[in-house]
Amino acid sequence: MLTRGHILLEGLPGTAKTRSIKSLASAMNASFSRIQFTPDLLPSDVTGSDVYREVDGKPSLVYQQGPIFNNLVLADEINRAPAKVQAALLEAMGENTVTSGGVTRHLPELFLVMATQNPIEQEGTYPLPEAQMDRFTLKVDIHYPDAEAERAIIRLVRGEEPGAQTSEQVTDTEHAITVTPEHIINGQKALNQVHVSEVAENYIVNLVMATRDTTDYEHAQFSQWLAVGVSPRASIALDRCARAHAWLAGRDYVDPDDILGVIHQVMGHRLVLSYEAIAEQITPKQIVDDILKYVPIG
Repeated sequence: MLTRGHILLEGLPGTAKTRSIKSLASAMNASFSRIQFTPDLLPSDVTGSDVYREVDGKPSLVYQQGPIFNNLVLADEINRAPAKVQAALLEAMGENTVTSGGVTRHLPELFLVMATQNPIEQEGTYPLPEAQMDRFTLKVDIHYPDAEAERAIIRLVRGEEPGAQTSEQVTDTEHAITVTPEHIINGQKALNQVHVSEVAENYIVNLVMATRDTTDYEHAQFSQWLAVGVSPRASIALDRCARAHAWLAGRDYVDPDDILGVIHQVMGHRLVLSYEAIAEQITPKQIVDDILKYVPIG
């Protein structure tokens, strides 16, 4: 949210992807909508459309806003909807506007799309093409929890059941988060005051350029694993996310650790792997790790 970007979560069912954004919206007192993407979904189901109504006995068309007009939007299983619906959502993400009937309408100033997709059920889905994946600032892989976290999940859900004992119950006031949309907007503005040194800036550029021109890294494995490098959106996202990482750590400057802290989530989903990498089942994480070994800081 601080970077004015959007996030794609990929994880198995039941890993609290929906709960996470609903809890965030509740804690912030922000407007929230959930869109369940299905093969028969239409673009107007997302953006809204003109609806026929009679006003004072006269027929008229009134625009009815779709669920996209909220602060936080959950696009659940985005890869289950056809390309037209995906394009409508991604246009709103890129422009922060929705155009219908020749009229352009602005979305809220605080606007975040969290899209989810299931990595194992691919039959009957419409995988996001690389150009659309590039629109997401971050892609985060969600894995199953460990044994201790699993135990905490059981206790948490048990405590939320009607009539649960107070010792097991976790109430909203116990973990109250005093964050409002205005706080986030002020945080977005504060990122402009975070200094990015020439060394950090060069490091970002060199990391991005290494994915495009591998002639200087012919002996590195990643040069054989990449078919297409990342776009300038990766540079922009890496700069913004590194500044947000530094700001959240209480610093007004970016150091290399801030870049390293976000690079996997920023760059991984933007890499286009070669046939050789796919055949060897190389992951984007392995490629980014290899790039970091060869690209010097500064």
